[in-house]
Amino acid sequence: MSARLAVDIGGTFTDVVLETGTAAHSIKLLTTPDAPERAVLDGVRAILSEAKVAASDVTLVVHGTTLATNALIERKGARTALLTTDGFRDSVEMAWEHRFEQYDIYMERPEPLVPRDLRFGIPERVAADGAVLLALDEKAVRAVAIELRQRKIEAVAVCFLHSFTHEAHERRAGAILAEELPDVAISLSCEVCPEIREYERTSTTIANAYVLPRMAGYLGQLERDLKKEGIAGPLLLMMSSGGITTVDTARRYPVRLVESGPAGGAILALTVAAENAVARAVAFDMGGTTAKLTLLDDLELQRSRQFEVARAYRFVQGSGLPVRIPVIELVEIGAGGGSIARLDALGRIQVGPDSAGSVPGPACYGNGGTEPTVTDADTALGRLDPARFAGGALPLYPDKAKASLQALAVALKTDAQGAAAGVAEIVDETMASAARVHAVENGKDTADRTLIAFGGAAPLHAARLARKLGMKRVVVPVGAGVGSAFGFLRAPIAYEVVRTRHIRLDMFDAKMLNELFATMRAEAEAVVRPAAPGEELVETRHAFMRYRGQGHEIAVPLPNAAFAADAAPDLRRRFEATYETVFGRAIPKLEVEALTWTLSIATARPLPKPVKDLAKSAAPAPVGHREVLDPASGRRENAAIHERTALRPGMSLDGPALIVEDGTTTVVPQGFAARINAVGQIVLEDIA
Repeated sequence: MSARLAVDIGGTFTDVVLETGTAAHSIKLLTTPDAPERAVLDGVRAILSEAKVAASDVTLVVHGTTLATNALIERKGARTALLTTDGFRDSVEMAWEHRFEQYDIYMERPEPLVPRDLRFGIPERVAADGAVLLALDEKAVRAVAIELRQRKIEAVAVCFLHSFTHEAHERRAGAILAEELPDVAISLSCEVCPEIREYERTSTTIANAYVLPRMAGYLGQLERDLKKEGIAGPLLLMMSSGGITTVDTARRYPVRLVESGPAGGAILALTVAAENAVARAVAFDMGGTTAKLTLLDDLELQRSRQFEVARAYRFVQGSGLPVRIPVIELVEIGAGGGSIARLDALGRIQVGPDSAGSVPGPACYGNGGTEPTVTDADTALGRLDPARFAGGALPLYPDKAKASLQALAVALKTDAQGAAAGVAEIVDETMASAARVHAVENGKDTADRTLIAFGGAAPLHAARLARKLGMKRVVVPVGAGVGSAFGFLRAPIAYEVVRTRHIRLDMFDAKMLNELFATMRAEAEAVVRPAAPGEELVETRHAFMRYRGQGHEIAVPLPNAAFAADAAPDLRRRFEATYETVFGRAIPKLEVEALTWTLSIATARPLPKPVKDLAKSAAPAPVGHREVLDPASGRRENAAIHERTALRPGMSLDGPALIVEDGTTTVVPQGFAARINAVGQIVLEDIA
């Protein structure tokens, strides 16, 4: 019997999933922030024992981790230096030269990962067209290397001006540094981010260098530990793009692992949407630390090439460090189960963005936490079974949850349950507001979509969130509490390559472009093929184009074929069609140009076909009842408790009810009906 493992390390919980040919098993443990691999190995041992599967039968391990993200946020990466073109060492501090909070006179920008005294200018200069204006001063590079050795530098980022058009200077500087500093990690921008825009390229390369030693050490140790456990199957890593890659690639480019967990959840949501024939959906992932939402249209995920980490103002765009990597576009809110509730200066409830994390965790965990959190509110409202949380591995203490809420209750002149209802309502409205803004920013709407809810806390809040967003249907997949880990096992092995080559369509050069894409294809295939020998590979191409004179580009899909000499008119048609979709109109008679080109290849992962509707049948009698306070109505309702494992496909029930399973609980409020579809997913429908 063969089996596949998936491991997702989050800010609060570490989720482990094991799939065999006939069954799936999952386990949820508290993350061990001091040594993340400890929870991973404990979870792997426990799940193999539970499933009675030998370690030698595991043929694949897919891993997503927040380690790179946390290192950037907590500033716990390597001691890093930057080598850049002489005169440009302050570009990372100048950033975009604008204010992300226009009227905040105390606004603080994020500090660069490399302090000014570790940023070194090297005499060299390349023009925007790739012409060498000043040769690289190799003696200066060696002199800096000697100083870096004396200052015990652990990683170096090299980012010269316009190196995306001429790599030779960066590569030579990298070779000299490797000679002089053999034990130091070196990241070159021409490898990490070979595209236009100096600040973003430099920031991305620095971030890669900053986390590289820690991630390389962690991945190497985890690989060895898994082999010691008897697991011979390869270890693959989830990337922010929604694809998985080899350990070797992850070691070289760990910045691509940022936000890998949410990407797995988005892949799961795509599968669920296909199974339910849903064309328009919102993927809703609410875990212990944050909530993430992303839009799905026509079974396609929204994608981007830029992301921000370590924001000084956690949810304000422009306040973080930009990294130019392929990512699934989502909005993240500090609204997880561990998000802390308090009153602001005006006496209003505020939830997050700070979290109690896994240590000490919410007050109801009984591990020393005292501040009220969303999980404490859910416990006080009666939504959670204290004996079933995290599969019974983590008992909850309702009395401690209510005690933590008491200070809020006194200030609000209510009881602990009233305060809990306020916390739940505020966190739901915070998520709804973020979803509305995200949709509007993308020219879309949330109404009449289907909400796909996963993550340990999402099914508790999904029905209320759906009503706030004008949605009539919610789908809770099987194993929702560990949804991202399930998504890892459905992700393709993939890799994306990017190059900047400025081309005006009135000066179109088909030969140059065809050679460029051939080189990009070879580079991408060299990464993917070792992990997917013999598998069919799917190629996707995009051009980032604009009207000449504009400052930014839009992504335009391209055909996967060689360009003919007369391809320029077709490229213009594709650009204008995309431009009209985004902005509502095209602009006639303006010249069009392309700056950046991307090519990704991935193993074929066809989406499942829609499942058939089943005849409805009655659910079995509930295993019990529990009083639950509904924050929307303020009523205490006697909710029926159903075990999810007892609900078979076709069965249905009406709210108020709680559907309980090891990883989460699905709240079915009054006015909602729940049914189990042909693949065991819970489908909630608003019938009020």
